[in-house]
Amino acid sequence: MRDSLKQKIIDVCEQKIQSKGDTVGLSFYAFFANKNDDPELLMEAATWWIKEHQLDHFEKAAKIKQMVQSS
Repeated sequence: MRDSLKQKIIDVCEQKIQSKGDTVGLSFYAFFANKNDDPELLMEAATWWIKEHQLDHFEKAAKIKQMVQSS
């Protein structure tokens, strides 16, 4: 996964945790605007989330942040 996407995921996870608490969940769509303006980046995130890690649709933001930081 490209570094810019990793940083975006970490930033979004941190924002969600700060605003909603440690147990907040999210999907990979949380890292993108409602508009599909970068389909290649969206597919990169979806591939990481679904194919590589076989994650559920919603996962804890803290878990995702930790996974991205350790990769």
